Amino acid sequence: MDLSAVADHAPRTIEDAEREASVVAPVVARAAGDGLLFTKRADHLGEHAGQMSFPGGGREPSDADLEATARREANEEIGLEPDEIDVVGRLDDIPTVSEYAVRPFVSRIPDRTYVPDEREVAEIAVLPVADLVDLDNYESERRDHPHYGEIRLHFFRVDGYTVWGATGRMLVQLLELATDWEMPPEVDRVVDPDADFPV
Repeated sequence: MDLSAVADHAPRTIEDAEREASVVAPVVARAAGDGLLFTKRADHLGEHAGQMSFPGGGREPSDADLEATARREANEEIGLEPDEIDVVGRLDDIPTVSEYAVRPFVSRIPDRTYVPDEREVAEIAVLPVADLVDLDNYESERRDHPHYGEIRLHFFRVDGYTVWGATGRMLVQLLELATDWEMPPEVDRVVDPDADFPV
């Protein structure tokens, strides 16, 4: 991955969200090629249970800023120390269905073993960027959303995991900035608003 375009990117900021959150989008350098670290959220969590996400969470009053939020949450969820996070740049703030604005901080982190906090994280997975940019592992659909109108949902399927939702949107922008990957111009299908998600 070439993260120089991420460092140069002027991210879109959401100023009027009811709730704020942030995540670390962690890049792990490996001999076989870069990977991205994801967490699989614990099944008992009320919001987005079982989904793949980047480490992070909601801002607390004690957090100096949203970068501090991302560092604290990553430490709580997977034991990533705040000083191990080398922030390269930011992606656009992402609005979510749970009325958060999520700020992603693209960062390089050490390639070591991380231990999930079982209260929040069921699994940790480092997925190879080479597989994430393989269009055979990508599909998308268009549907009407009750809040956002017509939306495009992205699905990346690698090693038995599916990255989609807000994290899928972040991943699309990260891959387009840092690799030669481009989002296909056409969706794979158009579905009814109440159709099941193909996960």
